[in-house]
Amino acid sequence: MKPVIALVGRPNVGKSTLFNRMTKSRDAIVADFAGLTRDRHYGSGKQGKHEYIVIDTGGFEPDASSGIYREMARQTQQAVAEADVVVFVVDARAGLSGQDHDIAQYLRRLGKQCVLVANKAEGMREGMQLSEFYELGLGEVHAISAAHGQGIRGLIELALNDLGLDDTDDVGAEPDASIKLAVAGRPNVGKSTLINAWLGEERLVAFDMPGTTRDAISVPFERDGQKFELVDTAGLRRKGRVFEAIEKFSVVKTLQAIDSANVVLLLLDATQGITDQDAHIAGYILESGRAVVVAVNKWDAVDEYQRQLVERAIESKLGFLKFAALHFISAAKRQGLAALWPAILQAHQAAVCKMPTPVLTRLLLEAVQFQSPKRSGMFRPKLRYAHQGGMNPPVIVIHGNSLEHVTEAYKRFLEGRFRKEFNLVGTPLRIEMKTSKNPYANQDD
Repeated sequence: MKPVIALVGRPNVGKSTLFNRMTKSRDAIVADFAGLTRDRHYGSGKQGKHEYIVIDTGGFEPDASSGIYREMARQTQQAVAEADVVVFVVDARAGLSGQDHDIAQYLRRLGKQCVLVANKAEGMREGMQLSEFYELGLGEVHAISAAHGQGIRGLIELALNDLGLDDTDDVGAEPDASIKLAVAGRPNVGKSTLINAWLGEERLVAFDMPGTTRDAISVPFERDGQKFELVDTAGLRRKGRVFEAIEKFSVVKTLQAIDSANVVLLLLDATQGITDQDAHIAGYILESGRAVVVAVNKWDAVDEYQRQLVERAIESKLGFLKFAALHFISAAKRQGLAALWPAILQAHQAAVCKMPTPVLTRLLLEAVQFQSPKRSGMFRPKLRYAHQGGMNPPVIVIHGNSLEHVTEAYKRFLEGRFRKEFNLVGTPLRIEMKTSKNPYANQDD
């Protein structure tokens, strides 16, 4: 699982700027759904071999009792609860405030691993200017400048240093290993109901495995001789006794489950329709390259008109998951659940499919003979041969000349041919183009 870093501090100390530095992107996943403020962002970052998830929070007032500040405090408390490391950001130029003392007192009471950073410290001497922050009782003060990128790398190393991270990747595709299946979706779509239906009806061998992810449960079980490891992103049990009133859904748990899974079951709610948050989660699944099966729950609770609206919404908002199998189920009534297992196995087999180079090259040449790529000015792309460049997700590498001029439409045409030949249902397929270099290009006549 990726470690989680939460950025906490009062307003306008530079948390969002630091977030963009740590993720090296402004394309943060926005958790825009009921019960969350829009100031809470999630993003992934990587330094060296270590990947991590960063949570950007709004201005924190631990003692806020009403209004939007109370809601922002609740969301920040949730971020702190699910974080492995808390980065407490203070303003080096504005100096220490009473609100900083309140936040520090709250963090000390929780006993979380905490890193205290003084932002906006560019051009300032460490020493007298930062000495007042030692009053917070959180140890050493680390000076950074998020706006100028100073001290960011050291901050990340410091935050991850004591977590004992493993350099190995746990998303393997070993033939005898169990298939790790993550059930992902918005709150109250029926994830726990579905899992309970599986465990009860199929009478599977299951036991609680603590310690895999915080506030989540991993359930190993076996069906028809195939071992699975099920991860419920909603959490079948809760350890966060302090935050029982906060909604059980956590975006970060979904991201961690997706990253570590072999197959993701994306569960939708027919009664609530297809929302932007469904599209966010689906987009992250696609970006992560995970095999996926889509299931629409509570299908028995909607009429024919609503069913048509849901089907149209899936086509429009989740059109990029056309390669995934789509099933309509009712977890509460245990309808349609049996069909999910063949789809899950098919998606996993497609993700780890081995594609021989001679077969790929034959398919490529047949596709070119059927329809050549369009000419671009003086250049017409020439596709020569193809081979497999990876699996989970499958990667096909195509070699030739002037391949930078191959259009996206032609790549989709090739993808359709490859998918049909190898029956790649339920897995993303990535096609990479590698152009051969002309050895005479830089020589004078």
